[in-house]
Amino acid sequence: MSVGVCAAALAAALTAPAEAVPAGAAPAPTTGKQTPHWQLKDSGTDVRFRGLAAVSRRAAWVAGSKGTVLRTTDGGAHWRNVSPPGAAELEFRDIEAFDARRAVVLAIGEGEASRVLRTDDGGATWTESFRNTDAKAFYDCLTFFDRRHGLAMSDPVDGTFRILSTSDGGRSWKVLPGAGMPAAQDGEAGFAADGQCLVTSGPRDAWLATGGGAHARVLHSADRGLTWTAADTPIPAGDPARGVFALAFRDRTHGIAVGGDYRADQASPRAAAVSGDAGRTWTTAAQPPPAYRSGVTWLPHTGSAALAVGPTGTDLTTDGGRTWKTVDTGSYDTVDCTPDRGCWASGEKGRVARLE
Repeated sequence: MSVGVCAAALAAALTAPAEAVPAGAAPAPTTGKQTPHWQLKDSGTDVRFRGLAAVSRRAAWVAGSKGTVLRTTDGGAHWRNVSPPGAAELEFRDIEAFDARRAVVLAIGEGEASRVLRTDDGGATWTESFRNTDAKAFYDCLTFFDRRHGLAMSDPVDGTFRILSTSDGGRSWKVLPGAGMPAAQDGEAGFAADGQCLVTSGPRDAWLATGGGAHARVLHSADRGLTWTAADTPIPAGDPARGVFALAFRDRTHGIAVGGDYRADQASPRAAAVSGDAGRTWTTAAQPPPAYRSGVTWLPHTGSAALAVGPTGTDLTTDGGRTWKTVDTGSYDTVDCTPDRGCWASGEKGRVARLE
C-alpha cells in the first residue's frame, strides 16, 4: 500500500458517516479531495508538550515542561497560557480533560515532584489534589474512566507498581492496596513520555504499559485498578530505553501497543503490537512503524484505523494495527482524537498540530 493510498484511506475514514457522534457535537468538516495532513498551530512557546487532551475539533489542552499548560477553544488559532502559578519547576507529562473548562494535570518526578492539580474554570485557578510524599514513588501517567473515576500510576514501589484512585474527578486520591498487583520485573517501569502509559476503555477496564525489564509488558485490570494481570508483548525490552510507551483500546477487547527504543541511534524493530483479547495476548504487527513511536490513538468511527506518532513521523494503520505506513515525517510525542474527528498531536519545541 502506497502512502498515497494510505492518505486516501485516512480521508475516507475522516469523512465516513458519523453515526456515533454524540448529540450536540460539532459537525465534521468534509475534506473533499484534499489529503488529510497535520497543520501546525502556533503555540507561542518552545516547551515540549508530552501531555495532550483533545476535547473537540475546537478545544484542546496541552501540558509540558516548565510547568506549562495551554488551552485553545478556537481550533488552535489562539492558545491561552493557563499554567498553574508557581509551577515553573514542574514537568507536566499528562493531562486529562473532561471539557473545555475542567481538566486534571500530572507532574512527574521523584518524591514531591509528582503532583496532581485540577481546574474547574479553564485554568484560571488550580487546586493541588495530590502531592507524593514517598521518595521511592515516581508517577508517570493518569487516566479516567468517566468524569468521576480515575487512576494514576507510579513506577514500582517495594516490588509492585503503585496505583492511585479517585472517585470525585481528581479532587482527592488514595493509594490502592498492592495485593492485587503482580510483582514487577527487575528494572521494570513506566515511561512518562506521552500520557498514554495508562489508559482505559469503558467503565472498569484499564491497561498499564511497561518497559525496562526483561519483557515489555501490558498489565490489565477489569475492576478499576484493584487487581491486575500481566502479559508479555513482543515489543523489544531488556534495556531502560526499550519497551511499550503507549497504548490505545477502541473497546475493552481491541488494543494497540507502540514503543521501541527511544534513543535516536538505536533501531526499533517490532515497534507495534496488537491484541484482540483485552490484552491477554499480543502479536507483532506484520508491518510495524519503521522507528520508535511514543503515542497512538484510534481514529473515530472507523473500527480499524489508528495513528501512531514519534520523533521521526506519523504512521497510519487501516487494518487494526497489523500494517502501518508513514504519512508524515514531523516530530510529535503524543496524539489524541475526539468523536467529532478532532485529531491533535503535540511534541517538542512547542509543536501542536490538528489533522486537517
